[in-house]
Amino acid sequence: MKKFRENIWKDDEYSYEAAYGFIPNIHAYLHDEDENDGSGDKNRDCMLVIPGGGYCMCCQHEGELPAKVFYEQGMNTFVLTYTTDITMSVPLKKQPLNDISRAVRFIRKNAKEYGVEGKKLIICGFSAGGHVCGSLAVHFDDVKDPDPEYDCISNRPDGAILSYPVLTSGKFTHEYSILALVGADAGQDEKDYFSCEKHVTVNTPPCFLWQTVTDGLVPIENTYLFAQALLEKKIPFAHYAFPSGFHGLTVCNEESLNGWKGEDYCMEQVMLAVNAVKDGKGVRVSEKRRAELIEQFFPKNPAPAFEWKPDMSLLEDVGCWTKLAKVWMERL
Repeated sequence: MKKFRENIWKDDEYSYEAAYGFIPNIHAYLHDEDENDGSGDKNRDCMLVIPGGGYCMCCQHEGELPAKVFYEQGMNTFVLTYTTDITMSVPLKKQPLNDISRAVRFIRKNAKEYGVEGKKLIICGFSAGGHVCGSLAVHFDDVKDPDPEYDCISNRPDGAILSYPVLTSGKFTHEYSILALVGADAGQDEKDYFSCEKHVTVNTPPCFLWQTVTDGLVPIENTYLFAQALLEKKIPFAHYAFPSGFHGLTVCNEESLNGWKGEDYCMEQVMLAVNAVKDGKGVRVSEKRRAELIEQFFPKNPAPAFEWKPDMSLLEDVGCWTKLAKVWMERL
């Protein structure tokens, strides 16, 4: 396996006010050039993974873990660490959408080097990361890249996998994700722009949706509203509603259910931000939020470790979603 990190923006292209030195980036997991997958073609389909985290962070278990699962399915995979704001102080607006758009173009610009030339590029988002993916799926035509070299490269994915996603900004939204995205003072037009089900067109790429009925954080209506919009525009899609399971199941295999521990690179911006806030250098961070973050990340009296007892029965149905997605991708 070939692994590396690349920043997707140059320093003078990226100007999010609450970045604290962070630049959005991709982490790659590529098959070695001499690996033989049986087809004789060294190029492979590509997966760009977008972790969730309520637009406050990029959760580790929704980054590296799914990237490695789809790598093991034979794909070359990437994890995007996009712009978030743990302080909830500077609305993100279109920056995450711009990040994923640039990431798709960045990968396609380097397709030969990355071993994905002429192959499908699928985006796969979880929770708020599903909203980032859904936003690109419906708004890709809106996103102009500041670099002419990238702007002439297509940012339309060949397919989108939306896992327990936030998709609507309406009645059934995840309120705090939309608050971090557009801010408390956003008008209805801006909120509607980020309600993905309202912007499906005949050019929206095929989608694979899955969620659990008992998701206690993001209402299942998010996937139903989006699926209905896809149906009306005759966009091919798959939609799986599993009867039980909690929010944040990621790939739902034994490794994830047993409390996966892996690389924490997705938390880079979060740690830069909370350390700045601790040192009194936060950007428009209220004293209330500063106190909350210090207690969360630097507690004086850490809570005892939580004893986790996973429900391994979830492997029997929810645990099949990555295999179902593989079949769906092969048919695109």
